[in-house]
Amino acid sequence: METEIPALLKAREAIEPERFTFHSSRMRMKHVTKEELAKMDADSDRCALELSDAKVDVMGYACLVAIMSMGKGYHCVSGPRLAQVAADNDAPAPVVTSAGALIEGIRALGAKRIALVAPYMKPLTEMVVEYIRNEGIEVSDYIALEIQDNLAVAAHDPMNLPEIVKRLKTDDVDAVVLSACVQMPSLSAVSMAEAITGKPVLTAAIATTWQMLKALNLDTRVPGGGTLLSGAY
Repeated sequence: METEIPALLKAREAIEPERFTFHSSRMRMKHVTKEELAKMDADSDRCALELSDAKVDVMGYACLVAIMSMGKGYHCVSGPRLAQVAADNDAPAPVVTSAGALIEGIRALGAKRIALVAPYMKPLTEMVVEYIRNEGIEVSDYIALEIQDNLAVAAHDPMNLPEIVKRLKTDDVDAVVLSACVQMPSLSAVSMAEAITGKPVLTAAIATTWQMLKALNLDTRVPGGGTLLSGAY
């Protein structure tokens, strides 16, 4: 959240007049386990309240798996609740969750069937897959990198992703999710993955940026942001 989304917004500044500031409030989490994710999500109201003091124009809940581990469809609950926290502080702002943004980004591309890469342990990855399937999107293939330490997720080399994508079955999919996690870097590999697969490639960070721009009623063209941020959606 604190690296790739600002990078995308900075890239947009090269072609559009709007300028952005970036503010963050952290929910604690060291290991990507269901128990720590539940504790993390419980802290999200505090973060929304702190950010609302800055009267930001849009908020993004970065952790996709924290939302998806709380139960199917939870992004539809979390977003409005956090928006209410901001509104109650006299600082109303739309709230985007990376989980909801990924779902909406896939739908915007018209994709019915996807393949994905996730850094999580296999049980959490399967939970993510079932969450997406519950939204009416088929996940035909997926790879779990099984990285449990959160800092190790952030340190994963995005240049490993093109070779990882080659292991995915992508012939019958409409789109590829290169990183179903805002924490795992992937932006520098998106264009390579699109060239390898011949399919639209999106990530949790790209989808979150896209939905933030939509919430701000701004043009969604961002250089280097893949198909979803081509400006066509």
